[in-house]
Amino acid sequence: MRPDDLQSLTLPGSVSVRGDLVLVDVTCPDVTANAYRGGLHRVAPDGGGVRRWTWAERDLAPRISPDGRWVAFLRVTARGKAPQLHVMPADGGEARRVTDLELGAGVPVWAPDSRRLAFTARVPERGRYGAPLVEGEEAPAPDAEAPRHITRLDYRLDDVGFTADRHARLFAVDALDPDTEPVELTDGTFSAAEPAWTADGEAVLFMADRDLGVAESFDNDVYRVPASGGAPELVVRTAGWAARPVALPDGGVLFYSAEHGPVSGPGTVSGTVARNTSLWRFDGERVTRLTDLETVDCEKAAGPPVVTDAGVLVAVRNRGAVELRRVPLDADNAVLPDLEVLAGAQAEVKSFDADGDRIVAVVSTSDNPGEVVLVGGGTLTDFGSEVPLRRAAELTGTAPDGYPVHGWVVLPEGEGPHPVVLAVHGGPFMYHGWGFFDEAQVYAAAGYAVVLPNPRGSAGYGQAHGQAVIGAFGTVDVDDVLAVLDVALENPALDADRVGVMGGSYGGFMTSWLAAHHGERFRAAWSERAVNAWDSFGGSSDIGWFFADAYCGPSPERQRAMSPLTYAEKITMPFMVVHSEHDWRCPLEQAQRMFVALRRNGVEAEMLLFPGEGHELTRSGKPRHRKQRFDAVLEWWGRHLA
Repeated sequence: MRPDDLQSLTLPGSVSVRGDLVLVDVTCPDVTANAYRGGLHRVAPDGGGVRRWTWAERDLAPRISPDGRWVAFLRVTARGKAPQLHVMPADGGEARRVTDLELGAGVPVWAPDSRRLAFTARVPERGRYGAPLVEGEEAPAPDAEAPRHITRLDYRLDDVGFTADRHARLFAVDALDPDTEPVELTDGTFSAAEPAWTADGEAVLFMADRDLGVAESFDNDVYRVPASGGAPELVVRTAGWAARPVALPDGGVLFYSAEHGPVSGPGTVSGTVARNTSLWRFDGERVTRLTDLETVDCEKAAGPPVVTDAGVLVAVRNRGAVELRRVPLDADNAVLPDLEVLAGAQAEVKSFDADGDRIVAVVSTSDNPGEVVLVGGGTLTDFGSEVPLRRAAELTGTAPDGYPVHGWVVLPEGEGPHPVVLAVHGGPFMYHGWGFFDEAQVYAAAGYAVVLPNPRGSAGYGQAHGQAVIGAFGTVDVDDVLAVLDVALENPALDADRVGVMGGSYGGFMTSWLAAHHGERFRAAWSERAVNAWDSFGGSSDIGWFFADAYCGPSPERQRAMSPLTYAEKITMPFMVVHSEHDWRCPLEQAQRMFVALRRNGVEAEMLLFPGEGHELTRSGKPRHRKQRFDAVLEWWGRHLA
């Protein structure tokens, strides 16, 4: 896969099923147009193939009504436009736009009556984000808006922006009546998220910060509001940060939640990070954890829990895989080995849905961006790839202290010896895995062996594994990364004298750290959207107000000791600093401080800045920037590892 092949990727995303109707959204990056395009595709559950079902600029998030007669989805009508909610008959026909909101609409959720929809949407204050101060007048330009009065720490979010002046509100609408307008169910004094209808259709559940956001909090809870209007009321006080509520027929609620533990010392918040996400049930009186805290880590990004007669379907992170597993509704702290695996073994389940005993999922592997799979019935699509892709090989070994280590290597064609790129993931409570990773494919196609470690601190290996780096950055995580590299270098097809290191976010932190402390192992470094200095990160990052203390502790001395910038004078290798100008997760100053320190020390350092991008450039940035970044990466390694 070359950088130009980015636009050849066909990426299936969200899937929905009712009866014989299976719909999936498919996205293709368009480098020439600098946009993402794609429509809904209909998949035959009997293996009869797949055909495109909608043909707009971009359609996504299909949701089929409970009676199977209607499909709601989001449509982007033109580049730069916000997605709006549309509805069309399930047997085909014209789509009708349901919303026309300044900042667009969120993913729709059908009521049990198959008429009404609930969704959230950010509603701007008058005079901001294109909304005029007075109806009918021209909106002020961004630089002419009034100043923002900020009174709390959680006032902005990477890739979203400022939030207090455009809280997400909950809406309901009769989707089948073209003469009705969406009705606001919350007033915008707090943000509502992830709506779900109650089983009787009388109310809508949603997530909101604890006490409806009266003060900054690490916790949120499940609320409900009558569909006819009224005041929100608390339904479930959760154990921490919760997501994806699902109403049960008996009035109970299922939801995911990462239980926040006690702080590890005065003034610290370590109990808020590296926490496994469990499946919980509220039965109207008490809250029960259905899955084991240590061994089961639910991947909420794959979708909400889906209730079937045989149990609850959830996606679980497990040693680099994201597996679809079934949890009994009456489970009590069920451990991972006791949960049936339905799909995703040595693969990644990206989304899933069920209707009766028919279960469908989008499943990705290292050499395939994703296919729609019928559980128990095989693969239903052949999206594949127009270019050959390389399969990852698993690596296992032992760290110096005897701890088992795990990772992968993606090998290029030919006998070698190949130059090597060690790529460290972000997080740190994330993971490399068995799913498709475009970066590994691009580098392998260019002739590099790509090593992908999951050191201590990563997700999917138990909660203790993830928490092992709290207060210990640059210790056991470094040992594990280098141990996986050593396992890979046992293969004579890899050239141990030509190794480069790269990574983004926490991976950028690790790149900077390895360059300073183990520079003899590497020819050059590519450090991207990195955390380099915890002192300034604490005040400049959107999550810095708690994240730095949570992982490093509140002591300035300890934070300096765990900051790569502290050791910049030890870096002598060629060093590329890469950042996005609008990154609010790891702000631009993190790159600038490292670049200046290296240049002043006489290091062959360069800096590459991407305008208009945030922290997610490599995954969801503008296609043209993603392609330009790939070109720059290959040019850099071509200079230093050729």
